[in-house]
Amino acid sequence: MGQTIARARKSASAADGGSKIAYNSANETLLNKIINWASTYSGAHPEESKLMFKSPMTWPSSLKIDDFSGGAFEQRGDDMVSTETIGTDNLPVIRFHKDSDGLYKLSVLTIADLGQVLNIAKDRRLEETRACLEANPDPLSHIAGDRFSSVSGEDLSTYRYMEEIMKSPREQVDEEAELKKLTLKLVMHVQKFDSDLLKEFAEAVASASRLTATLVEQDVNLLKEFCGDDEDKHVLEDIAFTTEHKFQNGCRSPPWRQINGDISYIEVKPHDEDPFFVTASTTGYFVNKGWIKEKNDLDYEPASDVNANLVELLKMKSAKFAELIVQQDLSMQEASKEDTQEKDAEREKELEQRRREEEQQRSKGRKDHKKHLEPTLTWIADEKEDRRRKAHMKEEEKKSPKTKHQKARMESRGKSKTPYEEDSFSESSSESEEEEEVLERRQESSSDLPSDYWQIQKLVKYLKGGNQTATIIALCAMRDFNLSQETIQMAIRDVGGLEVLINLLDTEDIKCKIGSLNILKYISKNAQIRRAIADLGGLQTMVKILRDPNKELKALAAETIANVAKFRRARRTVRQHGGIKKLVGLLDCAPLNSMSTPEHNKDVEVAKCGAMALWSCSKSTKNKKAMRKAGAIPLLARLLKSVHESMLIPVVGTLQECASEPSYRLAIRTEGMVEDLVANLKSENPELQMHCASAIFKCAEEKETRDLVKKYGGLHPMVNLLNNVDNKELLAAATGAIWKCAISAENVQKFQELKAIDLLVNLLNDQPEEVLVNVVGALGECAKDPPNRAQIRKAGGISPLVQLLTGTNQALLINVTRAVGQCAEEPDNMAIIDRLDGVRLLWSLLKNQNTEVQASAAWAICPCIENAKDAGEMVRSFVGGLELIVSLLKSEDQEVLASVCAAIANIAKDEENLAVITDHGVVPMLAKLTNTTDDRLRRHLAEAIARCCSWGNNRVSFGNEKAVAPLVYYLKSKDKQVHRSTARALFQLSKDPDNCITMHEAGVVKPLMEMVGSADTVLQEAAAGCISNIRRLALANEKAKFS
Repeated sequence: MGQTIARARKSASAADGGSKIAYNSANETLLNKIINWASTYSGAHPEESKLMFKSPMTWPSSLKIDDFSGGAFEQRGDDMVSTETIGTDNLPVIRFHKDSDGLYKLSVLTIADLGQVLNIAKDRRLEETRACLEANPDPLSHIAGDRFSSVSGEDLSTYRYMEEIMKSPREQVDEEAELKKLTLKLVMHVQKFDSDLLKEFAEAVASASRLTATLVEQDVNLLKEFCGDDEDKHVLEDIAFTTEHKFQNGCRSPPWRQINGDISYIEVKPHDEDPFFVTASTTGYFVNKGWIKEKNDLDYEPASDVNANLVELLKMKSAKFAELIVQQDLSMQEASKEDTQEKDAEREKELEQRRREEEQQRSKGRKDHKKHLEPTLTWIADEKEDRRRKAHMKEEEKKSPKTKHQKARMESRGKSKTPYEEDSFSESSSESEEEEEVLERRQESSSDLPSDYWQIQKLVKYLKGGNQTATIIALCAMRDFNLSQETIQMAIRDVGGLEVLINLLDTEDIKCKIGSLNILKYISKNAQIRRAIADLGGLQTMVKILRDPNKELKALAAETIANVAKFRRARRTVRQHGGIKKLVGLLDCAPLNSMSTPEHNKDVEVAKCGAMALWSCSKSTKNKKAMRKAGAIPLLARLLKSVHESMLIPVVGTLQECASEPSYRLAIRTEGMVEDLVANLKSENPELQMHCASAIFKCAEEKETRDLVKKYGGLHPMVNLLNNVDNKELLAAATGAIWKCAISAENVQKFQELKAIDLLVNLLNDQPEEVLVNVVGALGECAKDPPNRAQIRKAGGISPLVQLLTGTNQALLINVTRAVGQCAEEPDNMAIIDRLDGVRLLWSLLKNQNTEVQASAAWAICPCIENAKDAGEMVRSFVGGLELIVSLLKSEDQEVLASVCAAIANIAKDEENLAVITDHGVVPMLAKLTNTTDDRLRRHLAEAIARCCSWGNNRVSFGNEKAVAPLVYYLKSKDKQVHRSTARALFQLSKDPDNCITMHEAGVVKPLMEMVGSADTVLQEAAAGCISNIRRLALANEKAKFS
């Protein structure tokens, strides 16, 4: 890592003497890669990672003694050392100690313990790694000794060390020789990592430091604003380009200089220096040798170092510029700071005034209700006051106009109470955050407000100042207004009506509570109102009301909670104040098959409102767990058998929301709810159908649920729902349920009988993406059955599927590539895909950043190559396609690697393509993957190796890359497909004598002898052929001995 760190330190400032690693994005990426390597190295190479350093790596640490807790460390005086020791002197592998300056330092003796220190550092890992590398700029010299120190020029230290090991007698296998081999492996690993790191770092720095003509124009134009004759104010006298002529590419330099990277030339006139000329090139800015009068041209040779920043270059050239540019920055910051302070002071003053007024209103409201003051119906005074208020508001508008957003922010901040400290929370994926930032839509002028607005204000006054009778009359009068209108809702809020309505919930009068909740129930459908209710503590009061014996009151409270709990903070408040358990208790109503009596109807209404509230709360993962602990599942299962559709919708809605949790999916299956969900699919209510289909969509991930849906006849009503093309939500739910149910092959046969494929193909056009994702997913599952591939073609589905490959929705791309891949298994389908340029589109998706898209595209390419008429020529026609697919072998995703190996195995069937991918380095990249333990990757990797062996010296190269011995261990796998592809690869590799020796030493003969008796003829022949080649080599060796 020494070479890379040396270059990273070059970007540090001169004040640091180049000893520091600068803070920038390239260096941060570099440090993160080193952290990842150090953390994972011990897992991949346990022996090498435990090798003791020649000298400890020591650096000043920001960690504390308390960070080194647990049985792995012990304190010795001021030091903290690890209990694990190493070497003959039993040195602690980690030592946290004070130096002579009283600062703590860390000393580490192995790479494995470096990883342990990084785990201890947690979020300070970046800081610790930076400090470590600054203090130890050449880590390899500490790890393996000074002989491996980084040097400029040719480095032969590794070569000489290998010679030492090779010169030692072969029969001498003592501890020292093994130690040298381990050291050599470790050195080579570090050097390889350093080389890769240096390459990536160089590319990052190169891409980050390139100047463009646009950037140069911006820099010069910015500095022009600060130029002038005043030496105390202006940073420069003048700055300008040497020519006004600009080429089409934006450059001002002559074409013969553009070839060298020059963009333009700038004349700079500082106050304290003679004018000079700066060259702006793609590598940065530098001062050139100036104007040559004899030639009437510039001397383009550089007269200074290259600097990426024009201001920094001018600072170095002109002391006056450096002084003035700093003052300019400070003056701008001060002006901005003063403006901000003035605005903040004005805002705070207005907010404080509003808070006082609101507090007075709230305290007056509470006081008035407690004393039961008599109403004073001063209508005439009210009319006069209204007119005065209108006039005052107009004057205020003229004096200090504010935007809608400013008004909304000030009013909401003025009315809100200080919230309690929020705990951590997690929400389900289905939760929408659209209400997290709600802008208040206020009317610009109060003169445009309808008369109802002012009538509401009067009623709120009577609520504040009236006795019990007047309060009830005012509530009834307010209820007669259209509370769904936003004007009415805002009127109630603006004059403090919400505070009064919430205060009424604390009274002892049932009628006042019912009247208040009847109003809150309607106005809480407004996003701004429900947030205000939560801010005023209304949810806590409503949760208390859920224990009230009055059923009407409980139902109204639950319904209002359902409306308010549409955002995260409200849901959290309900949970924290015990609301979930109380809401679950509301579900336990009288038997549903009881006679319809007024009392029974009240019980049903309470249960329905409780289900509505739980539905809103169930968007939170923590609330789902709380519901399950409170016993909601059996109660929901019982309510699911209700005949009341108004009850079923919130119950099914709650279930489909909770079905994202595995525990709920298991309960839905075991509590017999699948049958009820299927039965309700046949309902005439589209909303109920939609929620039932959505619940099945989420639950059908498990095979048992899919079997139950088929058993209870749920497939037919699902297919019937596909005819509701105008209801997009219902269509998305139905297609999603069909997609998941189609995972089972027996369900696909049923869908085939119901003509579902034709209906699904018709939905491939003019549908939203959420519908298309599910439709394409369903077609992909159906296409696994060969007859359905032809049916998709006959229904005209191939063309729209190929067209969808050009989309950007990641989920849709994953499904459509799978569907196209399945359809390509049919030769007639493949001809259409090829004609529509579908294979090229699939190949282009290999560049997608999403690994799932990459993998599914590579899997889809495999059948395309197998069934294309001239596959070799088709693949070669893709410019850069072979290089792209080989480069994906560097991926860290197992699925991508397996799919790419499968694609390479198909590509390698063509000799010319095999030659091209060999030139792109496919052999060493495949060999590097052979240590995998993933059976799916093993299978396709072995197949790719077998195919690649047929070109040139590839089989010899695989042996040189140490790929043979790991393949032998594949034969211990339990997967028969792995055995088959591995035997084929070993047979091809055994045609090289050195590979035969390696296989024999790895113990290949015994497992191959067993596989010769396999029922799989391909496995038989490959195993027998490999044994035959090994035996031939042995016979030839014996013959050579005796001849």
